[in-house]
Amino acid sequence: MQKELITVPQIRKLLLQENLLKEIITPTDWVYTVPQEMTDLAFTSLSYDSRTADAATLFFCKGASFKESYLAAAIDQGIQCYISETPYDNFATYGIIVTDIRETMAVIAQAFYGHPQEQLVTIGITGTKGKTSCAYFARAILAESTGQKVAFFSSEENSVDGKTFNEAVLTTPETLDLYKMMAEAVANGMTHLVMEVSSQAYKTKRVAGITFDIGAFLNISPDHIGPVEHPTYDDYLYCKRELIRNSKQMILNRQSDHYHLLRETCEVHQVPYITYGRSDADYVVQEGMDLKSFALTAASDVLQVSGEYQLGILGSFNHENAAAAILAACLAGASREDAQKVLPTVIIPGRMIVLEKENGAVMIVDYAHNYLSFQSLSELARQLRPDGRLLFVTGSAGGKAQSRRADMGRALGEYADKVYLTSDDPDFEEAAAIAKEIADAITNPEVAIIHEMDRAQAVKLAIAEADGRDIVIIAGKGAEQYLKVAGKKVPYIGDLTLAQQQAKHQ
Repeated sequence: MQKELITVPQIRKLLLQENLLKEIITPTDWVYTVPQEMTDLAFTSLSYDSRTADAATLFFCKGASFKESYLAAAIDQGIQCYISETPYDNFATYGIIVTDIRETMAVIAQAFYGHPQEQLVTIGITGTKGKTSCAYFARAILAESTGQKVAFFSSEENSVDGKTFNEAVLTTPETLDLYKMMAEAVANGMTHLVMEVSSQAYKTKRVAGITFDIGAFLNISPDHIGPVEHPTYDDYLYCKRELIRNSKQMILNRQSDHYHLLRETCEVHQVPYITYGRSDADYVVQEGMDLKSFALTAASDVLQVSGEYQLGILGSFNHENAAAAILAACLAGASREDAQKVLPTVIIPGRMIVLEKENGAVMIVDYAHNYLSFQSLSELARQLRPDGRLLFVTGSAGGKAQSRRADMGRALGEYADKVYLTSDDPDFEEAAAIAKEIADAITNPEVAIIHEMDRAQAVKLAIAEADGRDIVIIAGKGAEQYLKVAGKKVPYIGDLTLAQQQAKHQ
C-alpha cells in the first residue's frame, strides 16, 4: 500500500467543512487558524495507540477510558500533534481540539487513505444473530464470482487479500483500522468487501462516512444491553437501523421483529429494499428434503436466484442466513450458479459444529450466546433427537450485555432438560455470580441446574451423561481457545477440542 500523507492545513480544512474544529492549541496560545510553524507539519501515519506512535504520527485521544498518561507516552515517542475533544495544556506540543473525536477520526481517515470505500462494492450485514454465517456465505459466493477478489471483515477473522485470514479483535474494526484495511484491500486488487456491522459500530461511529452499496438486516431481539454497550433496547434497535440510512439498497427479513419499522425507515430515507423470509416475501425460503437443503422461490425473480440450494451445515435458520447472502451477493454481481456451487463447501468457524459419540449422542458446538441463538439451536436439536434430552453447557460474558443473562435463562427454561452453568469470559466479574443470574431466570422447575465453574469439567460432565437419544449443546465459545479473565486471555483447551476428545474416547 502506498504511503499516505496529510498536512495540518488539510486537516483544518476537513474539520471546518464538517463543523468539527473547536481550536488549535500551540505551546503558547489558542488559535483558530493554522500557525505559521504548523503549515508544513505533515503526517504519514494515524494512530490512537501510543505504543505505535512516532514523530510522523497524528495521534488521536479517543475513548471514555483515555488517560492523560497515554498522551504523555505518545509525546515521549516523539509525536508533534494530537487531536482530542479535551485540551491538554500541560504538554508543550500542538493540539487540534474537536467537537467529536470519533467523527473526526472517520473524516481524516477517509481523506488520508484516499476514500477506499468508494473503490469497493461494499456489503454490510447486521442482525442480532446470523451476521457471521451470512457474511461467510456471501463472501464465498462472491469469491467464486470474482476470482477471490473479496475482502472480509467479521467477528471471527479479517482478510484484505481474499486469501490470508487473521483473527479479528472486534466485530467491526475501529475507524482508523477499518479505513486502513479497506485501503490495503484496494491495493491488493480486491473489488468487493463483505463485512459484519455491529450496533456498537454505529453507536461509536466506527463506520462513519461509509455508505454501503448493499445492506442486509437479518433480525432483531434484545441483546448487548448494559452500562458499557446500549442503555436500552430502543437504543440498540436504533443503532442497528442506522445501517438502513447508510445503505444504497437493503435486504430485509420479512419475519424480523419490527419489520414494519424497518420497512418504513427504508421508505422515509428512500432506500429501495427487497425482502426474504418464510412467507409474504419477495423471495420465499422453503424447506428442502433434509436439514441442509432449501429452495428460494419468487413471483418476480428479478435477480434470477430461484432454485434449490444445499448447505454444508445444519439448521433451518441457516437457510435464512444463506438466502440473505445469496440476495446480497447477486445484487453485487454474482449468479445463482455461483451460490449453488460453493454453499455446500462453506464451514463457519465455531458455528454449528456437529459431532457424535459412539453411543449415538449428538454434540453441537456453537458460539450461541443470546435468546434467539438458543431458541434456534434448541429447535434444531428437537428435530434431530425428538425423544431425547437436551443438555446445555453455557455461561455469559462479564462486563457487557448484562440483560442477556436473563434472556438466556428464559430460553433455557423453555427448551433445556438439564443445564451446566459455567464460566464464559467472566473478565472482571465472578463467573459464579453470572451463573446465578442465569439460573435465577430459569423459572421452569423441571430443568435440572448444575453449577460447575471449571468450563472443561462442565463440558466433560455433560457429554459423559448424554445417552444415545440425547443432544448436548456447548454454547458460547465456539472454536475459541481462551477464557477472558481479569482483562487477560487465559489459555483454554477449547469446547471443540473437548467435544472431539470425548467423542473419540467414548
